[in-house]
Amino acid sequence: MKKRGKLRLIKKQFSLQMFVWIGIAYILLFSFVPMFGILMAFKDYDIVMGVKGIFTSEWVGLKYFKEFVSDYNFANLVKNTAGISVLKLIFTFPVPIIFAIMLSEMRSLKFKKLVQTCSYLPHFISWVIISGISFQFLSSSGIINTLLLKVGLIEKPIGFLTDASKYWGFAVASDVWKEMGWWTIVFLAAIVGVNQDLYEAAQIDGAGRLQRIWHITLPCIKPTVVVVLIMALGNLFGGGLSGSNFEQSYLMGNSMNQSASEIIATYVFKVGLAQGRYAYATAVGLIQSVISLILIFSSNFFSKKIAGTGLF
Repeated sequence: MKKRGKLRLIKKQFSLQMFVWIGIAYILLFSFVPMFGILMAFKDYDIVMGVKGIFTSEWVGLKYFKEFVSDYNFANLVKNTAGISVLKLIFTFPVPIIFAIMLSEMRSLKFKKLVQTCSYLPHFISWVIISGISFQFLSSSGIINTLLLKVGLIEKPIGFLTDASKYWGFAVASDVWKEMGWWTIVFLAAIVGVNQDLYEAAQIDGAGRLQRIWHITLPCIKPTVVVVLIMALGNLFGGGLSGSNFEQSYLMGNSMNQSASEIIATYVFKVGLAQGRYAYATAVGLIQSVISLILIFSSNFFSKKIAGTGLF
């Protein structure tokens, strides 16, 4: 009888079940099956010269991991990867929260929708287009340098895109502009879900706007903030809230600012595809993935201890 009841329920929910199974199949096919490729990190696999496959290649253990750690560029890659990501986390994480609160406090609904739409549109612009726009505005012969020279504020063009000391600031600023509005949607949805009776009761008790924000809005959206923070920390070496630093660093990095723009992701791309060292590139990528996994579990553990809530 129980089996018949389950079959009837599955038949009744067939369309919904199809969505679930398609999602599971997608995850298995594109997330779990490719993980067999991790074996390359521990084997002497050569796609160019070798005739053996991944499973039949010679086992070399931690050879490529040791090679990467002892590489002369290792310290600079880690510094750039961690430095850019930490700066992005510091600036891109609180900005959407503050912006979402500001939008929720706006009286004019039309103006609120206009500002919100304009803020999240940059998210849909690819880094390829942004790099082109940046070149037109910030290059030595770009619009900004030309205006500054004509006005007389500078004597020679500023190397916005070629000076390594300016790359980190430029990377963070462009990322905030691109992703701020997108993450604002998440926090704004959490604010909309706050019980309005709490605000009315606080207002009757004489609480001001800032007091209502501090004692009602922020505590009520804390679970959402914690989940987003854990996700950002887990992807810290990958790019934080922006998802990936690769496109930005690869497109806007050049020989002049390479000391500040080259990160682990671009290094893996250059070594893996340009030189054909897939085993070595897999080992480097695996190191970054393991660090991200540790960061996720660590941030979730401390979040439960400190804030009382976590991702799982």
